[in-house]
Amino acid sequence: MELEEIEDRLVPFVRTHLEDPFAKVMNVERGPGHAGFSYLFDVLSEGKLTRYFMRLPPPGVKLEGTADVLRQVAALNALEGTSVPHAPVVWSGADEKWFGVPYFIQPRVEGDVLRGDWLLRFNEAQKRDMARQGMTALAGIHKVDPAKASYLGDFWGFEFDVTRWDRFYERAAEPERLALQPRVRELLLENIPQGTRIGIYHGDFQWANMMFGEDAKLLAVIDWELCGIGATLNDVGWICAFNDPTAWTNPETRISGGMPQADELEAMYREAWGGDPGDIRWFKALATYKFGIITGFNLMLHRRGKRHDPHWEDIGPSAQTNMEYSLRMLGG
Repeated sequence: MELEEIEDRLVPFVRTHLEDPFAKVMNVERGPGHAGFSYLFDVLSEGKLTRYFMRLPPPGVKLEGTADVLRQVAALNALEGTSVPHAPVVWSGADEKWFGVPYFIQPRVEGDVLRGDWLLRFNEAQKRDMARQGMTALAGIHKVDPAKASYLGDFWGFEFDVTRWDRFYERAAEPERLALQPRVRELLLENIPQGTRIGIYHGDFQWANMMFGEDAKLLAVIDWELCGIGATLNDVGWICAFNDPTAWTNPETRISGGMPQADELEAMYREAWGGDPGDIRWFKALATYKFGIITGFNLMLHRRGKRHDPHWEDIGPSAQTNMEYSLRMLGG
């Protein structure tokens, strides 16, 4: 929707929900990262200015999976009453009379994620403390009773977590970079972990999805569109693999400068968890296995003109390095 239409729809929405017929909606703009279906706006009501973030599904798609924004609401609501920093959901619903699609709205978090110039303002000690805050928050997420987010469904099994990527592998650009895929896939299936906690997972836990304030305090874990019920160590393997230079051909394209790396992050998580969480190496292997295939698939889309994103040309060489890393994690 155009910004004018969003504003026109927001005015009656906020006036109704705030019970203020004179509430004003101002400064409506598109949100970062998901242009076209996230929005920032301000509301002036009874002399008080409040800033909000709103998420809508992408236009014209089936409302399931990542497009089902109410999945994020379920995960965020499950965090209420915990110590996990997050932006609470103020309003949400599936009633299409307001925006034509389901929606959720949160107070805006006044901070930034760890990238670019924002990252440069923090010293080494602060970065280590920020990492510890992040891994402590992650352990907190994983300790939440998954029954509090039953809307997210059930765990489909480890085999599904591995084989779901087959169709993307078959369409990947430069398949020679994924030459190790059959062997890695085989080892993943042969070494499925036992006794791993099944619970709420974030799905894309990385520095770009954590908002910090200027005082280096974690304000909120954000961007829950890939959340679900499954092996919680998926999140640990993901952030550890993304912060291990040996997993990448050009580490500077993936790793935030000066942040603690894989081994230290794993130790921080184990401390926060309070015991042995299980075989993290298998989940590191799965993380780079998935991302290598995702890279090949997105590179194909870019080169065929289906989704212009030259960033994947830079990441492309790491598809092979990802598979090599997965093989090492599996002892192959």
